[in-house]
Amino acid sequence: QVQLVESGGGLVQAGGSLRLSCAASRSIFSFAAMGWYRQAPGKERELVAAIGTGGSTNYGDSVKGRFTISRDNAQNTLSLQMASLKPEDTAVYYCNAVDIRPILGRVNYWGQGTQVTVSS
Repeated sequence: QVQLVESGGGLVQAGGSLRLSCAASRSIFSFAAMGWYRQAPGKERELVAAIGTGGSTNYGDSVKGRFTISRDNAQNTLSLQMASLKPEDTAVYYCNAVDIRPILGRVNYWGQGTQVTVSS
């Protein structure tokens, strides 16, 4: 069973920065993709950023140019550098990892989430 543990959330003022980290219990090189999602109260979970094994990245429209996703295969960690934070970035942020398995197909793993609160 894969475990993903997020850290780095907290309270920050608008315009500030935070860095989230996700530690995986196995080599992240083997995942088909990894990413960060977030869920604000009363809203659906949405993609923040994703990164493939080749380093290709994808960002949600609302965070483009402000957030940067990266992965460190040697340390088995995924990071999200967040800058120019806005109150609307307030949410629980979840780390995600994807396996592609024969027969099962896509298998998702999720961390427990870390709270990010941006005050105005």
